[in-house]
Amino acid sequence: MSKTITNIQTIDLVSDFKEITKMRLAVSVVFSSVAGYFLGAEIIDFVEVLLLAIGGYMMVGASNAFNQVIEKDLDALMNRTKNRPIPSGRMSVNKALLIGSTLGALGLVILYYINPITSMFGAISIFLYVSVYTPLKTRTPLSVFVGAFPGAIPFMLGWVAATGSFSIEAGTLFMIQFFWQFPHFWALGWWLYDDYKRGGFFMLPTGKRDRGTAIQVILYTIWTIAVSLIPVFGVTGRLYLTPVSGVLILVLGLGMLYYAYKLYQNRDEISAKKLMFASVSYITLLQIIYVLDKYIRIWI
Repeated sequence: MSKTITNIQTIDLVSDFKEITKMRLAVSVVFSSVAGYFLGAEIIDFVEVLLLAIGGYMMVGASNAFNQVIEKDLDALMNRTKNRPIPSGRMSVNKALLIGSTLGALGLVILYYINPITSMFGAISIFLYVSVYTPLKTRTPLSVFVGAFPGAIPFMLGWVAATGSFSIEAGTLFMIQFFWQFPHFWALGWWLYDDYKRGGFFMLPTGKRDRGTAIQVILYTIWTIAVSLIPVFGVTGRLYLTPVSGVLILVLGLGMLYYAYKLYQNRDEISAKKLMFASVSYITLLQIIYVLDKYIRIWI
């Protein structure tokens, strides 16, 4: 019996750790970083890839743990967050702070081992996410703009980890993920508008699910597509995309733009949800296409 109880407690601890670090989000961030690394690396060092993945997860996990400490009272008001470890009472604030601090410190050390500039950008990401973006979420819709900076770092971070420097290539990767976040988070904010409202969060640019917000979603989707295609023109250094891959990116972008238009047309939660998932598919497939394009050219 005691062994069974111990196993259940272990499972609960693992489950709470996954929630406090937002495992699914953290894994997607790690995926972006690794994709950036493969794009930047001339010779792939799989030890560095592993360190980047572990260190990246720790940094994102730390940010999310601190975020949930700060927003614990607001999380208790929203249906989608009220069962998180802290508002549900399964984890104390002190324990969450310990987890966040430990992960943050270890993550910075691991990224520093790769190179100092990677660790620096990791530290900037945590600071902006926790100290600037999180407090602004209940004060102004501009929080999404601020949050787009730490959110855009992972794709770029991989390139910096591989090369040890910030360059036009890294800047381009940053811009792609920066502009992408606006339609993505506005779609999420539209879909979960009522729940966010309970917590007092301002996620939409006009503060409402209206025509103005829908138009901005379309505009930022267009800008995301445009920035994603810049490497096709050979003006971004070693970051190059063949015309064939450019067409694939364009098709993906037009698909995302279609769902953005449907949101403008219908202005309902279902359309917002579809756009949110379309945006996730877009950035994931884009990163895969970018990496495959590079290595297919090398192998051929």
